[in-house]
Amino acid sequence: MSKEIAIRTGESSPPLLFRQVSPGPSDSTLQFRLLHFWNARKNVKGGPEILLGVEMLMIDGEGTVAQGFIGLNRRNQYEKELKRGMIYTLTNYYASNSKVMYHVADQRLVICISHNSELRKMEEDNEAILTERFRLHAFADFEANCDLRGDLHDVVGHLKLVDGHPLHQRPVLCSKDDSASRKVTVHLQLKDGPVINVYLWDEAAENFRVKFDASAETPTVLLVTTVNPKRLGGKLCLSSMSSSRVFFDEEVDPTKEYLAWLTTNPGATSSVNPVEVVKAETLTISEIAAFIKREPAKVAYFDCIATIDDVKHGTEWYYIACKDCQTKLNRGPTTLLCPKCGNENATAVANYRVEMSVYDNEEQCTFIILGDAGKELTGRKATELIDTYAAENGGDGAELEVPLPQCFIDAIGQTKKFRIKVSPYNFTSTRLSLTATKIVSPAVLPPKNPPLNTAAGTEVEISDVATSSGGGTSAIDDEKNAKRTKRSG
Repeated sequence: MSKEIAIRTGESSPPLLFRQVSPGPSDSTLQFRLLHFWNARKNVKGGPEILLGVEMLMIDGEGTVAQGFIGLNRRNQYEKELKRGMIYTLTNYYASNSKVMYHVADQRLVICISHNSELRKMEEDNEAILTERFRLHAFADFEANCDLRGDLHDVVGHLKLVDGHPLHQRPVLCSKDDSASRKVTVHLQLKDGPVINVYLWDEAAENFRVKFDASAETPTVLLVTTVNPKRLGGKLCLSSMSSSRVFFDEEVDPTKEYLAWLTTNPGATSSVNPVEVVKAETLTISEIAAFIKREPAKVAYFDCIATIDDVKHGTEWYYIACKDCQTKLNRGPTTLLCPKCGNENATAVANYRVEMSVYDNEEQCTFIILGDAGKELTGRKATELIDTYAAENGGDGAELEVPLPQCFIDAIGQTKKFRIKVSPYNFTSTRLSLTATKIVSPAVLPPKNPPLNTAAGTEVEISDVATSSGGGTSAIDDEKNAKRTKRSG
């Protein structure tokens, strides 16, 4: 006879602490407060997400936070009765080792509700069990754990921009036609670091919008739980996950404490100009070259308006990268290895790496078009172009030698504003090849600067400013490498 399992009110068993739980089945009783729960989903390439069940975040009487899981076959039975902040007891559970990626709790074991589990909601609150516990970390910690797919910690700071708008403009985020984007971008100032981009997705984005618009006063402090530190365009950012929650000024103790700190440290709110975060300085090729010559080696970003006048032929225009961190993969005996993630069976994607000769009204150099910049230039992912060529030529894209797509040839003559990354490599190289990580917008070359008051005929080799770092041949005549009169602004 099958046993009916239900959430019901009843007497609790003697509680066992999370740290005392061992892997495997157990008939002991746990007592905990339910902090949060969310749907567990699995992403499927080229298809819809697969719902796996419900994940829970729980805290026991000792203040230890653990993760729980309700499988899909039990989800409908329990989910409607789950309520954040309530006390529960659980008997006859199974403890399994936590998944390798994205830890959201201290305890590495996941408490799983099995076919014979009994979950009871307590009538009376247990004040000895904390109502919240956050794992707040500083900028240096996020920097150290960037792209490692490990612990997901919490972050608190004061808001500088919301979707590009300063707070004094008080943007309205919720739309009446329900057509709001699934993403909200905020710029958060941390106590110990620079302004950092925080990307809120899906439910976290929606909760942020609702709370922000409903606040009588414009929110100042934001806390986001379980954020994933990633590097996008060379810059550290934080991304929300399915488990993430958002809290404003007076909602929880850490935001109250941060708000009090701001009151006693008013200078902190103006210590960083948020415009510097979202708007890179626009420099000419000559000015970027001058920056590299005079400044110590460091990572920096600039915008540069330039016209494409050639594309390098004879070199591969893409590389095989790790899907998670975009690092070039190494080929092992039977699998692809990611040197950054340490994943010995990494999922591979094709990423752009195209060398283009560009010029402005002062100089000429090579831009290395990477990742998103290639997609923004062509309107298509590298993988799509490879698959299209394979379909037209009857083969596997991984086996075929795919020539440079026509869309890059068609880009010759276009003028764009490029987001340029200057890396430590540029400060040691004798050649100037600049990495373009983004196409900011179409553009028009600005007017020429007035010529220098130098003697007529003063010339400089173009290679003194920039030459290609690649080994490919150019479709443009060698006359492009002729000497030219140097100008500077």
